[in-house]
Amino acid sequence: MLLSIEPDGPVPIYQQIRDRIIEAIATGTQPAGSGLPATRQLAVDLGVNFHTVNKSYDALRQEGLLRIGRKSGAVVRRDASSGPPDPGWELDWAARLRTLLAEAAAQGLPAAEIIGHCETALAAFDFPPDAAKVAEVADPADPADFAPEGDS
Repeated sequence: MLLSIEPDGPVPIYQQIRDRIIEAIATGTQPAGSGLPATRQLAVDLGVNFHTVNKSYDALRQEGLLRIGRKSGAVVRRDASSGPPDPGWELDWAARLRTLLAEAAAQGLPAAEIIGHCETALAAFDFPPDAAKVAEVADPADPADFAPEGDS
């Protein structure tokens, strides 16, 4: 697994490692059941302390994306084809998404550009076939496309 980090960047290294692994899962590069490098090996490869990698792996474990075992090491627990997320996950995610979108709006990025960035990012992910159909049919301008069933 090739990861690229910015050691002197503004984002903490453990967060960068976590983010790159999530991106690898979302793009299908690291599907469910695939193993990740041992924490010490990845730390050597990246030139960071192994506790930094351990912190990333533990965050991913707490988020339900990794399974960590003494014998098996770190293994991807779920990906886009693993079914719906754990209960309650979506509420936290929606709050974080709102903050990211608010950052873009506060910086003066026009709504059309924000949506364009979202569409570009989504196009890179490996959605299961049913999810891709929903994404193609949904009209961002029509709130009914995003209302929970029974609310329309």
